[in-house]
Amino acid sequence: MEWHLFKDFIPKLLAGVPITLGLLAGALALGVLLGAILCYLRVAKVPVLRHGAVCYVSLFRGTPLLVQLFAIYFGLGQFEAVRESIAWPLLRHAWFCAFLTLGLNSAAFTSEILRGGLLGLEKGQLEAAKAYGFSRWKKLRFVILPQLTRISIPAYSNEIILVLKGTSLASTISLLEITGLAKQLSSKHFTPFEAFISAGVVYLAIVFALTFLMQWVERRLDQ
Repeated sequence: MEWHLFKDFIPKLLAGVPITLGLLAGALALGVLLGAILCYLRVAKVPVLRHGAVCYVSLFRGTPLLVQLFAIYFGLGQFEAVRESIAWPLLRHAWFCAFLTLGLNSAAFTSEILRGGLLGLEKGQLEAAKAYGFSRWKKLRFVILPQLTRISIPAYSNEIILVLKGTSLASTISLLEITGLAKQLSSKHFTPFEAFISAGVVYLAIVFALTFLMQWVERRLDQ
């Protein structure tokens, strides 16, 4: 083990942090948006919409993230209709495919977190809001969302960490985020242990920062 390499590798790996955090932020934003829609469809009274949402969640929760990434990055380009569509300028780029895959995957898990939060709401408060004549928007804003956020935040904190770790798979499609740079350093210096342990240290620091942030959010919501 060449310990002196750690102080050389870690600063170089930090150059991949913006790409990693960009993928994380984009995927979480897409995941929350689609997850909320899926959650609504899961509790909808329209069987077709509900079953469609169930199939989506089952597909993305039941298949490996790496398979989903390869299917989108390598697979979609096989279809001429996709190559001729307006989406192709985006789908041909590795970053967008990684963002899209992580976001679609996160949406499936986020929808389950939100659905669990909805099931945990106290029905008495919903009935009270109805008795006071709250409109659907007021009930959502003042009753459902505050409680749903408190219930869902602990589970969603884990989802954030999982998406962060999932960003490492972007290195398999040539993105030079943290893991991609670690692979590059490993190949250049023939020091896989030092390179990937350094990457692990960087990831661990990000996880600690995110965990501290989410714990602060939880404390604020409990006040």
